[in-house]
Amino acid sequence: MSLTMVTLTDFAAEKVTQFLATQEAGDDAGLRVGVRGGGCSGFQYALALDERKEEDQVFEDHGIRLIVDPASLEYVDGSVVDYTESLMGAGFEVKNPNVVAACGCGSSFRVADEEASCG
Repeated sequence: MSLTMVTLTDFAAEKVTQFLATQEAGDDAGLRVGVRGGGCSGFQYALALDERKEEDQVFEDHGIRLIVDPASLEYVDGSVVDYTESLMGAGFEVKNPNVVAACGCGSSFRVADEEASCG
């Protein structure tokens, strides 16, 4: 499997930079982009400011570290992290080319070769 990477939009990079500055994060800190089981479509995104661990894959975009654990990498490879603001709220959104199905709320997803967890 050849890795593409995980990238940020300009607006998401601006927001991550602001969050890192307010958290007084260490030099190894960045935005962790991961997945965990759950949601009606099988997986949910897990995004958080975090420090790099030894086994992590690290991408750099806009001068920001994007940290991905080995188990999440195949699910988020090629994704673009954006930040959106609307009347419904604000937050990070992952535009993932690997997704074949997503739930109506947009917080869970399924990739090819994975069974849905509910009908």
